[in-house]
Amino acid sequence: MKQRLQFFATAPEIMKAVVALNKAVEDSGLERSLLHLIKLRASQINGCSFCVDMHSREAREDGETEQRLYLVAAWKESPLFSERERAAFAWTEAVTLISNGGVSDELYGKTLEHFSEQELTKLTVAAGMINVWNRLCVSFHAIHPVETAKAA
Repeated sequence: MKQRLQFFATAPEIMKAVVALNKAVEDSGLERSLLHLIKLRASQINGCSFCVDMHSREAREDGETEQRLYLVAAWKESPLFSERERAAFAWTEAVTLISNGGVSDELYGKTLEHFSEQELTKLTVAAGMINVWNRLCVSFHAIHPVETAKAA
């Protein structure tokens, strides 16, 4: 696959705004570890290899375990995630797949058991933000770094 275009070069002004919103999400006060996990989960759903690679690497650099990163895709069946993380995964999936019926009142209520209204607003913007990045990277075939395999 070949990258289609360099979106930062072709539309620098709007990308500056995207980066500013991304920084606001990063500085929102939500746990950095939680942000890594929801970015990874949304990127898995959207099939964004660039973002899956980037956010799994960033999470590892910030101390996340390999096992938890592997199990993000199967979080519902894994006991490794807290109830707050599980609520964030469910919310992120519903927001990412919004056309599949939206976000139910039941999920809204369950998520409010683990997040304040302010935090839930921030979580929703964070989910929307990673979806913007995923759509840019998937649409324009952004290529993640490739490591060469080490010889045995």
